Formats: sequence, C-alpha cells, structure tokens
Amino acid sequence: MTAIKHALQRDIFTPNDERLLSIVNVCKAGKKKRNCFLCATVTTERPVQVNVVKVKKSDKGDFYKRQTAWALRDLAVVDAKDAVKENPEFDLHFDKVYKWVASSTVEKNTFISCIWKLNQRYLRKKIDFINVSSQLLEESVPSGENQSVAGGDEEAVDEYQELNAREEQDIEIMMEGCEYAISNAEAFAEKLSRELQVLDGANIQSIMASEKQVNILMKLLDEALKEVDQIELKLSSYEEMLQSVKDQMDQISESNHLIHLSNTNNVKLLSEIEFLVNHMDLAKGHIKALQEGDLTSSRGIEACTNAADALLQCMNVALRPGHDMLHAVKQQQQRFSDLREQFARRLASHLNSVFVQQGHDQSSTLAQHSAELTLPNHHPFHRDLLRYAKLMEWLKNTDYGKYEGLTKNYMDYLSRLYEREIKDFFEVAKIKMTGTTREGKKFGLHGSSGKLTGSTSSLNKLSVQSSGNRRSQSSSLLDMGNMSASDLDVADRTKFDKIFEQVLSELEPLCLAEQDFISKFFKLQQHQSTSGTTTNEVEEMDGVALSRSCTSGVPQTISSEKDMIRQMMTKIFRCIEPELNNLIALGDKIDSFNSLYMLVKMSHHVWTAQNVDPASFLSTTLGNVLVTVKRNFDKCISNQMKQMDEVKISKKSKVGILPFVAEFEEFAALAESIFKNAERRGDLDKAYTKLIRAVFVSVEKVANESQKTPRDVVMMENFHHIFATLSRLKISCLEAEKKEAKQKYTDHLQSYVIYSLGQPLEKLNHFFEGVEARVAQGIREEEVSYQLAFNKQELRKVIKEYPGKEVKKGLDNLYKKVDKHLCEEENLLQVVWHSMQDEFIRQYKHFEGLIARCYPGSGITMEFTIQDILDYCSSIAQSH
Repeated sequence: MTAIKHALQRDIFTPNDERLLSIVNVCKAGKKKRNCFLCATVTTERPVQVNVVKVKKSDKGDFYKRQTAWALRDLAVVDAKDAVKENPEFDLHFDKVYKWVASSTVEKNTFISCIWKLNQRYLRKKIDFINVSSQLLEESVPSGENQSVAGGDEEAVDEYQELNAREEQDIEIMMEGCEYAISNAEAFAEKLSRELQVLDGANIQSIMASEKQVNILMKLLDEALKEVDQIELKLSSYEEMLQSVKDQMDQISESNHLIHLSNTNNVKLLSEIEFLVNHMDLAKGHIKALQEGDLTSSRGIEACTNAADALLQCMNVALRPGHDMLHAVKQQQQRFSDLREQFARRLASHLNSVFVQQGHDQSSTLAQHSAELTLPNHHPFHRDLLRYAKLMEWLKNTDYGKYEGLTKNYMDYLSRLYEREIKDFFEVAKIKMTGTTREGKKFGLHGSSGKLTGSTSSLNKLSVQSSGNRRSQSSSLLDMGNMSASDLDVADRTKFDKIFEQVLSELEPLCLAEQDFISKFFKLQQHQSTSGTTTNEVEEMDGVALSRSCTSGVPQTISSEKDMIRQMMTKIFRCIEPELNNLIALGDKIDSFNSLYMLVKMSHHVWTAQNVDPASFLSTTLGNVLVTVKRNFDKCISNQMKQMDEVKISKKSKVGILPFVAEFEEFAALAESIFKNAERRGDLDKAYTKLIRAVFVSVEKVANESQKTPRDVVMMENFHHIFATLSRLKISCLEAEKKEAKQKYTDHLQSYVIYSLGQPLEKLNHFFEGVEARVAQGIREEEVSYQLAFNKQELRKVIKEYPGKEVKKGLDNLYKKVDKHLCEEENLLQVVWHSMQDEFIRQYKHFEGLIARCYPGSGITMEFTIQDILDYCSSIAQSH
C-alpha cells in the first residue's frame, strides 16, 4: 500500500500540486467488484483545497488515472454502518449517496479518521459522522497505536516536504553503491551509521586544529573593544557640548514662538477692532437725522430712513464671542438703544399728528359731497403717508409696541372718519331712492337729511297696503295708468338699480384702496395662506392681546399678517355692513321686487371681489350682505306664494285673469330683464319652479271656489295667459310647465265648449240616442225605421221642431251666455265661439250620417244645412 501511495503521489497528485494524505482500496457495493482507490488530498497552495478523489487502474495499461473528484465541503454525511462490529462497508453522501466496500476495516477507519481531521483543521464544517466509533473522532489520543497513527497523519499533513531533484539523485547514487539496501535494510543502516561516525570524528579534528586561529581572533576582538571604549568617551564629550547648544537653541525657539504669537495676537486684535469700528460706528449725519431730522419734507424723510436703516444694521450686527463683554461695545449698544427709542418716539408722535390732521382735513371736504352720491377720495392722504412706509417697517422690526400703538391710533381716527363719510353717503343714497322729501315721508324719511326714522309698523302697513292693492286688481297689472305711490313702475325700479349699483361701485374701490394702503404702509403681506375666518369670527383689535415685545418678533395671537389686515379693515369699516343692510331693508320695503336687482348686483360684486382675494374684508363683507339679500329674495318669493294662497274672489263678478297670474307675468318679465347673463341664474330658476307650481295650485283652487264664472272658464283663461307668458319670455327651466299649461288650457277649452253647447237639438239628439241604442242591441241599421217609436214619421216630426230660425236663435243666446262668462283682457271669445261652431257642425254631420244609414232612400233631411250654421255663427259674431 505504501508503494502504491508513493506511485499515486508521483504520477497523479504531484503534477496537480496536491499531497496525498490517506488512501483506501474500495469497490462499489452490490455490483461486480472492480477495485479502485479513494484518496484524501490537499493542495499545496493557499487557500488549501481539500478533495476526495476516485482513482482507478487504466484498462489499457498498468498505470492509474484520476476518474472523479469531490470537494470535501460538499460532503454532508459519512456513514460507517456499524460503530461496534468490524464492517468494511461505508457510505459517502455528496450530491448523491455513494456506497463503498473497503478491502479492510483498518483502511476504512484510517480513511474516515483522516476525513474527520481534515474537516476539523481546514473546513470546520458540520459533517455528520454516523455509526463511527468515538475513538476515531478524537483529535489526539494519549498513547497506543492510535497515537502513532494520528501523529503520523498530522506530521504528514503539517511537515511533509517533497524531495528535490538533487536529493533524489544523491539517494539513488547511494542506493546503487549498496545494492543490498533493498534486501537488507539493517546492514544498509549500519553502514550509514559507521560513515556518520567517521564524519563526526573528522569534524572534531578540524576544529581542534583551528585553535590558534581562534586565539588570534579573540585578541583582535579585545583590541576592537578598547577602540570602542575610546570612541564612546569622545562621543560623551561631544554630547555634553551639544547639550548646551541645544538649550540655547530651545531658548531661541521659544523666543521666536512668543514673538510670532504676539504678532498673531496683534493682527487678530486689529481685525476685531476694525470689525467693531466698521460695523458699530454710526455716522454723525445719521445721528443728527435721527435726533433732529425733518419728518415733513421728502428729503428729510429719506435722510431719516437711511439713518434708521444704518442704525438697525449696527444694532443687528452679529457680534463675535466675547464682544458683548467689552465696555465700549456695551456703551455703544446702549447709545444705539437710546437713539432707537428717541427716534421711535419722535416718529410715532409725528405720525399720530398726521392721522389727527387727516381727520380734520377730510371733515372739511364732507360738505362738498353731501349732495352727491360719491365718497371722498383718500388717495392724497395715502400718497403722503406712503412716504413713511419704510420707517413703519423699521418701527415694526425694532419697536413693535409703538408700531402696534400707531396701528390702533390709525384705526381709531380712520374708523371715526370713515363712519361719518359712509353714513352721510348712505343718507344721500336713501334720499335719492325715495325721491322727494314728500315721498320720503311715506317711507319714514323726514327732512333733507333723509334719516330713516319711520317706525316698523308704518313700513309694515306700507307692505300690507302694497299687497292689498295687488290682490284687489282684477285687470292686468301691466296697466300702470292709475298706479299708487306704493307700486313703483319700471322707471322707478331702474332708478333704484342705478343708485344701488353706484353705492356698491363707490364702496368697492374705497375698500380696495384702503386695504392696499394698509398692506403697503404697515408692511403686511396680503397673499399668504390663512385659515378661512369670517368677519363675524374676527375680534376687534381693541379686544386682542397683542405682544408688547420690542424685538422684531411678530405677535403670537395673530395667525398671519393677512388676518391682521382683515381685522384692521373690520375695525375701520365697521359701519359698512350695517349701513348696507339698512339700505337693503329700505329698498325691500319700497318694493319687494327690488330684491331681484340687489341680488344680481350684489352677486356680481361678490364674484368680482372673490376673484381678487376670496378672504379679503370686502369679499367677506359683501358675502355676508349677499346672504341678507338672498333671504329678502326668498322672502319676496314666499310672500307672493302666500298672497296666492290667501287670494279671495268676488262672488258677484266674473273672475277673469287672477291677480297672482298677472303678478307672475310681471315678476317673470322683470326677472328676465334683470337676470340676463347674471351669475345667480340658478336662484331665479328655483324661484320660478316654486312660483309656477304655486300658481297652478292656486288657479285650480280659485276655479273650484268660483260661483259666478264656470270652473272651466277660469282654468282656460288663466292657463292660456300663463302659456302665452311663458311662450313670450322663453324661460328654459319652465318648458315642462309651459307644455302643461297649454294642455290644461286645451282640455278645459274643450270641456267648456261641450258643456256650454250642450244639446242644441235636444229632442233630435234623444231620438238618435234611441236609434243608436237599438243598433247596439243587435238590430240592423236599415231595419231601425220599422220600429214603431223610430219610424220615418216620428223622425220627420222631430226635425220639423228645429227650423233654421230656431237654431239661429239658440246659437245667439249661447253666444250671449259665453260673452258673459269670458273676460275682455284675454280675448278668447272668438276662439271659444269658433270651437263651438266646429263642435255643432260635428254633431250635425253625425245626425246626417245616422239618417243616411238607418233611413236610406227616405229623402229626409235637416231643416238647415252646414252652410246655414256657418252663416248663423258669422252673423251672430258680427252683430255682437
């Protein structure tokens, strides 16, 4: 086995840089036994690769070849089959299970032990050893055979070294000189021992012969040591000399370091002084401007603005660490604080004086606008104050307390000024709405001032009177000839519309200009995200606890600058919303239809304001007022519906066109002219739907209660009027109601014609009803004449009772009856008469047809013809 192992190492593994550590002769279990070798090898190069190689003998010769190799790291299980009894079989689990039978149990155990040691040394991998004796898996055994085996394997693993070519050649030469080395190893070893002893003796003799040379060498070494001692002494003296030089150089180096440090400190000190001088030195001109600068002239304001900016820069300079501890810096900061306080106090006092003066100046111009519906222009005042805008920004950043005080003072002065101007403006508007002083007294306005002093009861009385007048009209309300003072015509409404539009047109630029001025003057941002707070939810500035800090911080109680603008506008223009509501109430009491004009105008202005800024004061205020206008509009619609429900008709006169039908026509015509291209068309469409349904219900109710006029006439005339109105106005949302009105008109016209015409040939009609009854019973039509009650003599007798003269007389009475029922305004008499004529002719043709079918060849005809009927109807219509 040793020779085979050596041969395999030489022929197979050495060329591949591998060392063979263990070998076992095996064959596959259960098959024809063909022997092969399993070899455990490691590579000579690092990192070490550990493999299990299958080697078999070649079929063509006596040499071995490498057949299969597995990496040891792929080995999962080693199964020795039995750990107690000797069993040459064992399994190796790689990618599949390989079953082997070893030539001997000793070889199997040696191979498995080698595998376990290689795994422990190189891989440290979890390989399962099953049915293997624990003695084989111990890394070291104290004594015995296993020790020698393990030691030999370990030495082979760690210390094995291949012979080089020269060593192999020397061994071959030596073995050739001793041919018996192979056959008698003991003799060969004894010979080698003797030769080794001879060599050792020769070496000892050679050493003893060289003793003289050794003595000479020792003497030379002693002399060398003496020379070394002398050199060391000289080096010591040199070191002492250099030590003094080193001390002097250290002193010079330290002196240079101190000089450099002093220069560095001087440069830094100069830099700090230059920084403080450059950033904390305020020019004398700026100081003079802050102390004595003229705040009335443009040049003085500019100088003060520049000085204030310079002061703010000096105060806000970012001091370096330690600067604030310098006495000079503290003095300069205190001086800046005094200058800031002094100038802020002087600026606030001057601006307060300007605010007061503005109130007096504007009051003197109020008389000029008292008779005109215009508001005074504040642009000159805004233009003068905007010169101080930068100073206000400076004040806001340096002394917020004084900035807040100026803000409150401005709101106080301007709110009183605007309150006087706006109230006078609205009084002029009320006077113009109500016309002359005499007319104004009817609405509670007394004197030229036009103040609304009338009591609520008088206004309510006016509203009731207006409603009563509308309900009492029996003719069309479009006839405005005899109109009372409470019912304004279209011209009066147009006048009201123009006045209301002018009021809104004057207020809108006034508010926008003031808001723009506040934003610019007080340096407040208008375009900033805010929480959608309405005007009713905003507290007045007097009730808000603002921050009193003199630093540049903003108040914590105001969510944004935009909220502050809205709060200021609310305080300044606090009287606009009440005055607008009063004006709207007056317009509604003058004429409830004025709410239509106000709804359209107010909606347009709200839409315009929201496009500019949805959260602005103007947008919020107009939006609140729009809610009031919409309520008045809804109230107007509700009042009309209530009037319809409460309408009473006279029992002694014919009904005609009902008042609320005429009022709906008036309302619709007015609304269509007002709401043309309006933003709030949807509100009107909803009102139309409510009104028209109420009109339909009320018409049917009145028709059912009517005693003088037949129900069909009331329904026919009023629904014809409604249909004509809707057709003329072309209201798209009422198309279904227009069709319904037309259908109702047609149905009730037909019903009235049939009811009024009745049976003008009553006996003849009863006769032919009997004929039709016999035919219905199954008697043939040509056999009816043989019936005793319906023979030809009876027919001729009935026909003779209705000559043309009697027929014309009956039609004339019918025409007079219809004329009494119908009203003149709707002019439906000829329509109804023509329908009755057609119905009479239809009955005539029906009778002639029955005579022709039931009495054929009898020659019996009516006493009058269809042409006679047409002539009778035409002459009757012309005579009346």
